[in-house]
Amino acid sequence: MPHSSDPAVSVVIPCHDYARYLPEAVSSVLAQTFRDWELVIVDDGSTDDTVQVAQDLIARHPDRRISLLRQANAGVSAARNTGIKACAGRYVLPLDADDVIAPTMLEKTVEVLDRDPGIAIASTDVFTFTDDDLPPQAMPLPAYSRELLLQRLIMFYCSLYRREAWQTVGGYDETMRAGEDWDFWIGCVEHGFDAHHIHEPLFGARNKDTGLHLEAAENDLAIRARIVANHPTLFKPITRGWAHAVLSQDAEACLRDEHVPDDILTRAAEMDQFLSAVMALQRTTRVQYYHIRRLEQALAARDGGSAPSGSSPEGHGAGTAPGRR
Repeated sequence: MPHSSDPAVSVVIPCHDYARYLPEAVSSVLAQTFRDWELVIVDDGSTDDTVQVAQDLIARHPDRRISLLRQANAGVSAARNTGIKACAGRYVLPLDADDVIAPTMLEKTVEVLDRDPGIAIASTDVFTFTDDDLPPQAMPLPAYSRELLLQRLIMFYCSLYRREAWQTVGGYDETMRAGEDWDFWIGCVEHGFDAHHIHEPLFGARNKDTGLHLEAAENDLAIRARIVANHPTLFKPITRGWAHAVLSQDAEACLRDEHVPDDILTRAAEMDQFLSAVMALQRTTRVQYYHIRRLEQALAARDGGSAPSGSSPEGHGAGTAPGRR
């Protein structure tokens, strides 16, 4: 069906070998209470059946603005940039193919940007979910603060922002394999763009054992050095000097604790503590959940009945099974 006007929101989904997850991500967009959107799927050189799955989804929803772009594998930053260049919405929402959004994500973030022209980015809390039937876990995040964002990542990549922010920053750094979202948000800070955080878990991040979030955690200090080098005016001279040494000299030696500036080392320690706490919570919840399920099954077997079925929390999108990328 032809559409006569540009959409308000462009959702951009890069996909590299995640055909098995793509229908869930797309379903969460189709379930949005806010309907004035287009969806651009970018196949980033997949070797699985991503293209066929995307084409099938497009064919099943001819009344929705869903399109497919294809490119040779170039990474998530390049795929996002490709999709954003091709889309028409005044607002942009990046969504990875293995994640989902809650039904009111667009409605509530669009309302923030529509209401206040001085706000360029609307972020939300997150709920993490797994591929099994473990209930999703809400993860609250702090209110937006420019100073706090320079210390640690307080906004997930899946936040709604004005297209002009992407244009002014110059898009995502295509040379970064991990940490590109943090680098982009700091680029927004550097150019004076402000943000607002919604304290509701409206973004669902799939918690799995592989992904770029693990690479980011393992290379946290190197990523921090790259971000400092990309935005030197926002950091102290000693921190800029350390970042330059990491990127141009003996990186292994520079990354030892005794050579890392106190502010960077403290921030890295805070991030380690945060990630450890999240993973411990996930493990504890999983153990408790399956213990309860075994008790329910034992009671059902004793009583000759059936175990009660669990219900999804409000955070799940319709048709979805909702950490970081």
